[in-house]
Amino acid sequence: MKRFIVGSGRCGSTLLSRMLACHPQVASLFEYFNGIDMSRRFAPEPVPGKHLAELVSAEQPFVTAVLRRGYDVAEIVYPFGEGGRYRREDALPWILVSMLPRLSDDPDALFDAAVEFLRARPERPAPEHHLAFFDWLAHRTGRELWIERSGSSIDYLADLLRVYPDAHFLHLHRDGPETALSMRQHHAYRLPISILYQAPVDSGETLAELGPLDLHAAPSDTDPISRILASRPPAVYFGRYWNDQILHGFEALPQIDPARLLSVRFEELVARPAGTLARIAGFFELPTQPGFVERSASLVRGMPPGRIDALPADERETLVAACRPGMQRLGRV
Repeated sequence: MKRFIVGSGRCGSTLLSRMLACHPQVASLFEYFNGIDMSRRFAPEPVPGKHLAELVSAEQPFVTAVLRRGYDVAEIVYPFGEGGRYRREDALPWILVSMLPRLSDDPDALFDAAVEFLRARPERPAPEHHLAFFDWLAHRTGRELWIERSGSSIDYLADLLRVYPDAHFLHLHRDGPETALSMRQHHAYRLPISILYQAPVDSGETLAELGPLDLHAAPSDTDPISRILASRPPAVYFGRYWNDQILHGFEALPQIDPARLLSVRFEELVARPAGTLARIAGFFELPTQPGFVERSASLVRGMPPGRIDALPADERETLVAACRPGMQRLGRV
């Protein structure tokens, strides 16, 4: 069975991936697809395995820009300064950002083995390479099955469904305005969303007025990338991004066989973790494992503090309005 968790950014899917990783037979694959070149990650033409090795070994320039400026990102767990091969200012290969360090205490060695495996693969379409790689990772780490989960994956659900039409999809979703505000606080989201939606910086300057945006520029007080990361853009831009992702994903959801789709609210996962996880385990047909649900449920620390009530009234109103269409699609209003 092919198993995917899809959702917007900051919807709580990292917690769910950590919970599923408590199952000793599950290789919980963090943040694989969303950092790969979108023009190539699902390309249908056959390519040699070395091309895929290059694809997953490339840096994600937004991540590089954030790390070089000293910002911490909770999902990035590579051991910088703790015996790891790379430093924070280096261009970190994508699969070392979050996925491999969560599968091994020696992510560099696993990376080397993964590249060797991929380079030896014959010509196949990229989607076939991905599945072979997932199976290899599960076997290599002593697991029997895998579940892939990436932030913002609801945005490319149509692509996943096109290349893996028989897969099982779990859609995890969270209150739109709160998710948008969480994205604003998250520097790896603040930077690309600000650029994508041309959000002004704190001074009111537009991005065009800041000057050329160079993700590889050296950090400085006047560097436009540094200024975006240090700013607190209006919340409405993040609401628009969340809303656009949800609406885009809902174009594909009706195409999925209802038997292969499970919708779960983040709030439900937090309020009733054991029961919700048991339902998820049944949906994904996970092997019965004594103590798994209890161990996973213990990772839940309650709902994150709400942010929307702290907003000025006018900013709160524009954010809620920006999220309303997506909230309606989710049945939340």
